[in-house]
Amino acid sequence: MARKKSKAQAEFVLFDVFYDDGTRTSNRKVPSSALEGLDGDAPAQEILESQDQEIAARSGRSRARIKEVKRSTVPAAK
Repeated sequence: MARKKSKAQAEFVLFDVFYDDGTRTSNRKVPSSALEGLDGDAPAQEILESQDQEIAARSGRSRARIKEVKRSTVPAAK
């Protein structure tokens, strides 16, 4: 008997990030492995803040503070 293939988990979860200055970035990637614990989506903000710091260091322009993080409502690709 052949075994059924397990469904592959998504490698990333997409988030919309809202900043204190009113700007928004969409579809920011966070590794799904970082969100598997009991904290839910809480680690996503720390990861996104770290990404913003790296982007600011490379571009020379700082970002505003993150106000809110929500999962993107992008339909899954087929």
